[in-house]
Amino acid sequence: MSEEKTVSGPRKLLETALRAVKGDNTQALVENFSAEMTLVAEGLCDDQARLRGKLDELEQRQERDRQHSDSDLQATEQQIRELEEQVEELRRQLQTMQRAEESRQKLRKKEKIPGGLMRSLIILAAIVCGSWVLVTVLQLFK
Repeated sequence: MSEEKTVSGPRKLLETALRAVKGDNTQALVENFSAEMTLVAEGLCDDQARLRGKLDELEQRQERDRQHSDSDLQATEQQIRELEEQVEELRRQLQTMQRAEESRQKLRKKEKIPGGLMRSLIILAAIVCGSWVLVTVLQLFK
């Protein structure tokens, strides 16, 4: 029995010390802690699900915006190509018109009578017309 007493004394002392450190309601504290952690975990899970939904929504919106931007870019590129073609066509027409105008100017220069000669021809024509009128009037009075 003395051996039992010597073993049970330190055991009681250890159990008493553990009870002082742990407290009498360790099981209740563990249950309370587990319940609170479960509540926190459920809240985190809900938050994560909400965030996952928002992320999916943002990814879909980003994909729609990317597709819309791509289609706008393609349409803009097509318009640019069409405008470049129109500019090139106008450039060709302008060159054609410039060449035609240069040809007309060359013909005008060839056809144009120098200023001194033209003036002389007009004076000569005026003299001839005046003479004709004078002869006609004189013949009326005869």
